[in-house]
Amino acid sequence: MHIDDIITRALAEDLGDGDHTSQACIPANAKGKARLLVKEPGIIAGIEIARRVFEKVDKNTIFTQILNDGDIIKPGDIAFTVEGNPVSILSSERLALNFMQRMSGIATKTNQMQKLLDGLNTKLLDTRKTTPNLRTIEKMAVKMGGGENHRFGLFDMIMIKDNHVDFSGGIANAINNVKNYLKAKNKDLKIEIEVRNFDELNEVLAIGGINRIMLDNFTPDNLCKAVELIDGRYETEASGGITESTLRIYAETGVDYISVGSLTHHIKSLDLSLKAY
Repeated sequence: MHIDDIITRALAEDLGDGDHTSQACIPANAKGKARLLVKEPGIIAGIEIARRVFEKVDKNTIFTQILNDGDIIKPGDIAFTVEGNPVSILSSERLALNFMQRMSGIATKTNQMQKLLDGLNTKLLDTRKTTPNLRTIEKMAVKMGGGENHRFGLFDMIMIKDNHVDFSGGIANAINNVKNYLKAKNKDLKIEIEVRNFDELNEVLAIGGINRIMLDNFTPDNLCKAVELIDGRYETEASGGITESTLRIYAETGVDYISVGSLTHHIKSLDLSLKAY
């Protein structure tokens, strides 16, 4: 979904027919200023989204950016200031904060995990485990934190997972069906297939014709053996319950990618606040 569409829908949800509290309390011709105050260390994300929220509510609001998305932040930092009609500022406040707090939480978590991969070639990936309708901004936040985006949706990559294999009647059927489908539809999509054990891995290697193999729930020792067996013929990806405490161990196996769903679905929002001054 386009960012402007996300903002429009979110504002409709929050504002309805207007911010009656602000309209009731504040004179229509009032002027005011506010600043985005950082209250927790981490990585800031969503500043540009916040700008678009304030400008969507009131194009006359003056937005002055101080920090950039992806910057390291500490308590007391000011990310931006806004100046204009206080009713417009307050009508924008909660939505801007909701976007920024969640995005900054994702960026901070991603950055913490990415640092654990320093010195290694393994890349950290997100997944499709995102908040419905907010995938665009959540995946943006992963990038701001130093991670990489996996496929965006079901449409931009073939990923043959365990249920696809089972419903297809086996690995060979699944791969062959995919190849036939792509040819018939004249589509050029990369093919990834998930394997759950060495029997499935050996079957995939015998068939070939794919781009990446996802090694799901392999132990680090078995992952190391699998990476050696694949021997660079295909990209490799590890997935399945990998946490901060185990990430480095998995990466040291030489796997190309590690996908971590918790980057977007198990996040603590960062503490930020908009304060008048």
